[in-house]
Amino acid sequence: MSTRLSQLFVRTLREDPSDAEVTSHRLLVRAGYIRRQAPGVFAWLPLGLRVRAKVERIIRQEMERAGAQEVLFPALLPREPYEATGRWTEYGDGIFRLKDRKGADYLLAPTHEEVFTLLVKDLYSSYKDLPLTIFQIQDKYRDEARPRAGLLRGREFTMKDAYSFDHTDEGLDRSYQAQRDAYERIFARLGLEYVIVQADAGAMGGSRSEEFLHPTPVGEDTFVRSAGGYAANVEAYTTQIPEPVDATGAPAPTVFDSPGTPTIATLVELLNAEYPREDRPWQASDTLKNVVLALTHLDGRRELVVVGVPGDREVDMKRVEVAFAPAEVEPATEEDFDKVADLVKGYIGPWSALGPVLGEDSATDIRFLLDPRIVDGTAWVTGANEHEKHVFGLVAGRDFTGDGFIEAAEVREGDPAPDGSGPIETARGMEIGHVFQLGRKYAEALGLKVLDENGKLVTVTMGSYGIGVTRVLAIIAETNNDEKGLIWPREVSPFDVHVIATGKDEAVFSSAAFLVDQLDAHGLDVLYDDRPKVSPGVKFGDAELLGVPTIVIVGRGVADGVVELWDRRSGERTQVPLTEIADRVRADLSASA
Repeated sequence: MSTRLSQLFVRTLREDPSDAEVTSHRLLVRAGYIRRQAPGVFAWLPLGLRVRAKVERIIRQEMERAGAQEVLFPALLPREPYEATGRWTEYGDGIFRLKDRKGADYLLAPTHEEVFTLLVKDLYSSYKDLPLTIFQIQDKYRDEARPRAGLLRGREFTMKDAYSFDHTDEGLDRSYQAQRDAYERIFARLGLEYVIVQADAGAMGGSRSEEFLHPTPVGEDTFVRSAGGYAANVEAYTTQIPEPVDATGAPAPTVFDSPGTPTIATLVELLNAEYPREDRPWQASDTLKNVVLALTHLDGRRELVVVGVPGDREVDMKRVEVAFAPAEVEPATEEDFDKVADLVKGYIGPWSALGPVLGEDSATDIRFLLDPRIVDGTAWVTGANEHEKHVFGLVAGRDFTGDGFIEAAEVREGDPAPDGSGPIETARGMEIGHVFQLGRKYAEALGLKVLDENGKLVTVTMGSYGIGVTRVLAIIAETNNDEKGLIWPREVSPFDVHVIATGKDEAVFSSAAFLVDQLDAHGLDVLYDDRPKVSPGVKFGDAELLGVPTIVIVGRGVADGVVELWDRRSGERTQVPLTEIADRVRADLSASA
């Protein structure tokens, strides 16, 4: 098929859109692939739809190869299924809710586990019907507080979501592996580098959870990996717990004056100036930092918690959000501190959450959670719960304990991998796919059971497998470009070849039209720049911006039977006889397929 640029619904822009933060957003708008409609909401133009269709085609092919069948659900769904699983409330402000004219509640689906489950429940009743994997490619809606980066984080986006149904855990393992393998094939075909990392299941629930992350500086996720093969996002990283310390004979804790030391840095400075150690200088890691956080629960209740971490580490809010989900988490406010007299800001000690210590009666009902490194027998310098006072030698397990442990501290380069495979390094990445073993959470909540081999009702076990289609497209654009524009991989390019007729000579346009017909006859998808009154410079600039990787320039050389083959990826331009160009282009495309 051939498309004339003079008739294509596209307008390229010479200036970057003012709200563009990342390269993919800038180039997709400038090249006429998408247009902004509202924050995080975009219209798709013909060029964008062509690329999107090719991404979806690859996904469909590999889903079908893995044995999945395609269905399609509406984006507008009733409240009841989400109420049954608790997610109508759990999602909080993160979803779009609406009412119909009769007052019934609906939502724009952020994800479709519930309705997939109910569909299978409606149609299947025996283990003989399983295993089953079904998928859809459908729009999702999430009320992002800060939509950004174009298609990378929007309020409306397209996903491929697949769900497997088995009646045994062994069956789920097989279905999960089939989908995981399909994802590896999909991302390989799309030319995307990826790292598979252990992940937290979040609001989805379930047991095994892995993310496919594309390493990129614009990624919103931090992940860690070791040379020995361990990989996880920071939310799923677990601290390697030290052995307990024998604190027999350790001196009793001592309170000391510490004026002007509300921070760890000022405390360490005072310690080294006024209370120097004989063996080495005091360090931030010798101190216990107690951070007060405020949780807002789904029922609106606000709760304060204290998190104790080694003083050389910050609390990582993303890790905290996972630990306390589905509650919302933020640092405690001045108003929060004013309501609890025992929380002496800058001088908080662990017993403020636990009751009388050192003769002080400062009990509160605030939970106190500890970093896993704070093991029994370790001694700390920390706040004494009095203004400008700290305490030496407060021993964990002897002088204080926590209400539990929490993975809240930042993860750093060089920390040990929890599987013993060596120190970790950190990197930024963008999630492009996620696979979950959901288990029986949704089936149990919605009553999805089948009769097993013995005629006994058993709850079905499920897997969930998602790919962000529009996000993947944006990441391909983010990865494949130069300073002049997009350079699409051949598998997703909107056209196989871009033919440009330059100059005003009618013979040039006649030869170009003849070549386009030849390429069309070879089964190639051709974009033909037939605009008669546009300068070669503008045409070349548009070609670079649009990003079709194979370009044929028909110009003055056609009088000598020669055209120019331009490889947009390498920048190489080659003179090729007009009579050979169609075969040459087709051969090049076949070689790179």
